[in-house]
Amino acid sequence: MAAAFGIAAGCTQRDTRIQKAARYLWAKQAEDGGWHSQTYGLLRSGQSLTPFVLDALLDVPENVVAPPAGAIDRAIAFIKRNINQDGLLGLMDSTAVDYPNYATGLAVRALSRAKSPGWEPMLAALRLQQFTEANGWHRDDPPYGAWGMGGERRVPPDAGHVDLAMTRYVLEGFAAAGARPPDRALADALVYLDRCQNPDGGFFFSTVEADINKAGEDASHNRAQRQEPAMRGKAGEQAGKFRSYGSTTADGVLALRAAGVAADDPRMARAKRWLRDHHRFDRVPGFEGTARETWSEGLRFYYAGAISSAMPELSVLLPLQRADGSWANPNNIVKEDDPLIATAFALRAIAKGAASTA
Repeated sequence: MAAAFGIAAGCTQRDTRIQKAARYLWAKQAEDGGWHSQTYGLLRSGQSLTPFVLDALLDVPENVVAPPAGAIDRAIAFIKRNINQDGLLGLMDSTAVDYPNYATGLAVRALSRAKSPGWEPMLAALRLQQFTEANGWHRDDPPYGAWGMGGERRVPPDAGHVDLAMTRYVLEGFAAAGARPPDRALADALVYLDRCQNPDGGFFFSTVEADINKAGEDASHNRAQRQEPAMRGKAGEQAGKFRSYGSTTADGVLALRAAGVAADDPRMARAKRWLRDHHRFDRVPGFEGTARETWSEGLRFYYAGAISSAMPELSVLLPLQRADGSWANPNNIVKEDDPLIATAFALRAIAKGAASTA
C-alpha cells in the first residue's frame, strides 16, 4: 500500500500524519473521480466536495505522498463533467443545489493549480454572479461586491444567502486564475470586505443576514447606537454591530489577499493584529462569554485550515488522528463530523506547517 501511494522513506512525524491523511482521502475517491459524502445527502453528489478535497490534496508535496496514477486527472474529469451550460458547478443534481459559487470558485482554483485548462467559462460565470450593477445592485446595497450561494442570478431586493466565506473562496479562484488589480471584480469585492471589517480589525460574516453572524451582535456597539441615533444606518454600514470571530477573520485576511491587498495595507495589518491578539490553538476565538460558544468547537477544523493559510505562524493543535488517517469533529454544527471535510481541513493545516496533534 505504501508503494502505491509513493510514500517516502525516512519521514518526519509531520510527514507521517500527512501521509496517513492523504492516503485516507485518495482511498475515498470514487470510481467516477469524485469524492462523495456518506454523511450528508446534500454533499453526496460530490460537486462541492470534489474540488474541496482535491485542492487540499494539492497542498501535499509529491516527495511526501505522490498521488495514485491518474487520480488527479480523474478528479478533474469529474469536475468538468458536472459544469452546467452556464459554467457553474453544483447544479447538476436535480434533488439538491450543492453550493454553486463555492464549488465553482474551488474548482477554478484547483484546476488552475493543477495547470488544467477549462476553468475560463467558470470564471466568466462567477463574474455574472457578483452583486454589482450588472445584476441591478448599487454600491450602497449591503451585499454589493460579494457572492452568494449561486445558481439563479439575484436581483434586488432578493439577495438570498450572502457571506464572507463564499466570497473568499470565489476570490481565491480568481487569484489562482491570475486575476489582479485593477480587475473590476476584485475592486468591487473590496466594498463588501470593507463593510465586513469591524473597527477592532476583526471580521463578521454577513451584511445581509444577521442570524448567520455566528458570534452574535456586539452589545456595546448597539448600546452606543441607541444613545447616538445619528450613528444608525450610516451609508448602510454595519461595522461594529456584530462581534468579530476567528474563522471569519481568517477568511477576511485570505479574501483581502486574493483581492490583491498588499501585506502592509492597514486593513490587512488590523485583521492580523486581531488574530494575533485573540488566537486560540484549540478552538475558534471570539465566542468567549457568549451563548454561542459551541461554534468555537464546531468550526475547529475550518479555523485550523484557514488560519494555517492566513497566518501559518499561529500554531493550532488538532485532536488525535484516527487509525485510518482521518479526523472527525464530534460537534456536527457545520458538518465537520463528516471525515472528508475534517480531514481535508486538517491536512491543509498540517501541510502548511501550522498544526500538531494531541
